[in-house]
Amino acid sequence: MTWLVAEVTEIVEVTASARAITLRVPGFRGALAGQHVDLRLTADDGYQAVRSYSLADTALDDVVELAVDRVDDGEVSPYLVDVLEVGDQMEVRGPLGGFFVWRPENVEPVQLIAGGSGIVPLAAMVRARRRAASTAPFRLTYSVRSVADAFFAEELSASAGVDTTWVYTREPPPGHARPAGRLAPADLASTFGPSQDPAVFVCGPTGFVEAAAALLLDAGHDAARIRTERFGGA
Repeated sequence: MTWLVAEVTEIVEVTASARAITLRVPGFRGALAGQHVDLRLTADDGYQAVRSYSLADTALDDVVELAVDRVDDGEVSPYLVDVLEVGDQMEVRGPLGGFFVWRPENVEPVQLIAGGSGIVPLAAMVRARRRAASTAPFRLTYSVRSVADAFFAEELSASAGVDTTWVYTREPPPGHARPAGRLAPADLASTFGPSQDPAVFVCGPTGFVEAAAALLLDAGHDAARIRTERFGGA
């Protein structure tokens, strides 16, 4: 798979520490919701850094949309969030990954469970569902520190056919019934149960994904129906 030259066409603030980045990539042939791409940045002295980022949307063949959260001690994300400008160029390779994907022809129930910026590939699935006018029932459980840390909050809450449940781990908004805390067995009450045989997608930091998968297995979900994607600092 060859590297393609990409140009930044739009940068939008998602949270105080995250940006949605849109790239025009001639030669890119589209992707499935849930896939990712590799980015390669080259410094003036020739030094190169490669990182993988999930696609936040898959609307057009030659457009790549990402959402990047700054990792303060990271090598690449601070540049993408704080320095990158419209018109800058980088290289893209992909799309990559064929396991953690949702296809519009699938009509089975879908349970999405996200932690923090792990919402990005799941948001791509929600957007793909809307674009395809799919009738597949979707439920989303989104664990995030506070309202200010949520990606695409308004869009996700307003997505028709997608039931969204918010889990705040540090600072819930006023009037939120659930107290602050990590994802717990009681939070699965709002998800599709094992008897409904949903396709389950879990994405987030490694610790979150492992904990969520364990809760799902304890609740009786088939391990073969649980697809996970995790990330950590490089």
